[in-house]
Amino acid sequence: MTVDFSKLPKAVASRLAKLDIRRVFDLVLHLPLRYEDETHLWPIADAPMGSPVMVEGTVAYAEVTYRPRRQLVARIDDGAAELYIRLLNFYPSQQAQLAEGKRVRVLGEIRRGFFGAEMVHPKIRVVSEGAQLADSLTPVYPTVNGLAQPVLRKLINQALGTLPLPDTLPAHLLRDLGLPSFDESVRLLHHPTPETTMNALAQRVHPAWLRVKFDELLAQQLSMRLAYRRRHACNAPSLAAPGQMAAQLLATLPFALTGAQARSLGEVRRDLASQHPMQRLLQGDVGSGKTIVVTLAALDAIECGYQVALMAPTEILAEQHYKKLAGWLAPLGVEVVWLAGSLKAKEKAAAIAKVESGTAQLAIGTHALFQDSVTFSRLGLAIVDEQHRFGVHQRLALRQKGVGQSEPHMLMMSATPIPRTLAMSYYADLEVSVIDELPPGRTPIKTRLVQDTRREEMIEWVRKTCATGHQAYWVCPLIEESEALQLQTAIDSHATLSEALAEYGVGLVHGRLKPAEKAEVMAQFAANQLQVLVATTVIEVGVDVPNATLMVIEHAERMGLAQLHQLRGRVGRGAGESSCILLYTGPLGEIAKQRLKVIYESTDGFEIAREDLRIRGPGEFLGARQSGVPMLRFADLERDTDLLEQARDVAAMLLDNNVDVVESHLARWLGGREMLLKS
Repeated sequence: MTVDFSKLPKAVASRLAKLDIRRVFDLVLHLPLRYEDETHLWPIADAPMGSPVMVEGTVAYAEVTYRPRRQLVARIDDGAAELYIRLLNFYPSQQAQLAEGKRVRVLGEIRRGFFGAEMVHPKIRVVSEGAQLADSLTPVYPTVNGLAQPVLRKLINQALGTLPLPDTLPAHLLRDLGLPSFDESVRLLHHPTPETTMNALAQRVHPAWLRVKFDELLAQQLSMRLAYRRRHACNAPSLAAPGQMAAQLLATLPFALTGAQARSLGEVRRDLASQHPMQRLLQGDVGSGKTIVVTLAALDAIECGYQVALMAPTEILAEQHYKKLAGWLAPLGVEVVWLAGSLKAKEKAAAIAKVESGTAQLAIGTHALFQDSVTFSRLGLAIVDEQHRFGVHQRLALRQKGVGQSEPHMLMMSATPIPRTLAMSYYADLEVSVIDELPPGRTPIKTRLVQDTRREEMIEWVRKTCATGHQAYWVCPLIEESEALQLQTAIDSHATLSEALAEYGVGLVHGRLKPAEKAEVMAQFAANQLQVLVATTVIEVGVDVPNATLMVIEHAERMGLAQLHQLRGRVGRGAGESSCILLYTGPLGEIAKQRLKVIYESTDGFEIAREDLRIRGPGEFLGARQSGVPMLRFADLERDTDLLEQARDVAAMLLDNNVDVVESHLARWLGGREMLLKS
């Protein structure tokens, strides 16, 4: 009997959907987290301690006790030795299972207890004497509340029993790669035989696991390369500008391009000159000078008679870009408009009219840029800052603002450097330019770890910094008090610092402020009318105040590595010696310790990004669960680099020679979802 999703109870279907199980084949790919060994029965006296074992015996005693707390205590006897069973939370059904005289099999870890050897909360099953043992390891699947393991096992077994699982890959290719068949692999992973090495399964190095991981990586590589080829089949305006406007701007600036900036600009210009849409990622560490590179690219597009859109994820960042670029470009006669959700209706209508008429050559804003009400006259280049903050549909909407059959070129920026394995997988369809050197004059930032018991000393440090004429940030993770997290609030910190530093101006910026209020406070801080800025992480990107030389980050242990690195990059932007204080609350968990150690020891964004990927995994690192890119469920980018490289080579070969294989493999793994990769 096959699984018919239309006939499943609604509650079961909705819980399966939460696990991303929407078709029968998804059940086949819902692989176990771990296994229980019910193939071997240990005598109680010989059972090892500290690892899961199954023993059998007759319940000799069972009683609910109330000291030191309510619990069900039972003793089972196999004729040679005894074992105590303790349940701290239990149901009447479990009391019935452990009634005196019942014969039970219990699976769990044995440890030393008050009465002797005991199992706490084991798996319990009533059996008759001589009952058969399982002939394969028992799978334990990832699940959600309300979807029990027996229900999942039944559905998965039905799918395995009825669904044909032919191989999508040619036999000669599997032979060359030394991989088993797909059918053999998934059946073994769902039902490993007793002789299968548990460690190889747990570490995911068994050949069956390698096959599944290779298939997943191959599907990702194929879909990304197809997206790349589709884009190259589209038309885009050729923006090969003489570069006169860019040269005019450079002549007015007090700095020259670094070698890395010049190299990246050259790569962007080569793409702009092409008649196919550019899809390039410009990545560089905090403060490496990405903005000037994209501005020069924008001037090339404008010189060719096209419009440019620059989209940023927050109004603070969008407005920072607007002020900086308008200041640079207005003397060149370039009309720059700002378009954000907070604009008054009249201002917004005026900005949209300029965009539609083509009067506005550069439009800068938030997601307001890709609303239906905004029509560009001749959009040639779309620039997306902090691209990982936007979903795939938002980027698609901006791309679709092109005119007629022509698509705009797309240039994305990211201050989160991308480790090589990530670039090979999630960014395989992009061209990547790297600005790998900082402009001269950037002062190194000293990072210090300080426990929050020394908060008063840190306030005094802020006072001394302000006394020298410099400014300071005080960053708090939350606005409102949360009992669960016990975090100091930005509002409380502002009140405390305003009182302690009464002789200085102390401002407050957080996400609940209206954009105009935020902008006013930021302008006052930039003008040194405020000496201290208390802020939530809304200042994470785009804020540039060279006179600010000190940053104190409260509850640094709660923040991610990329966020800490971005925040730290708000200081050290001028000639003054700069410091970043990471205030933490003890005791620290293991991951928090790892994060703080990395940020303390390194200012290299690439090294920090590699560690971030190792600690968090690609889904969290990318901020891209909504991005449309197929997330990896089974492969591990750090451990499976060899498989990734093999998959990349095989993908190129299959796309050139075996289109049928490509189609069947993608249909199996992505079920049509690869179309989202057109972004």
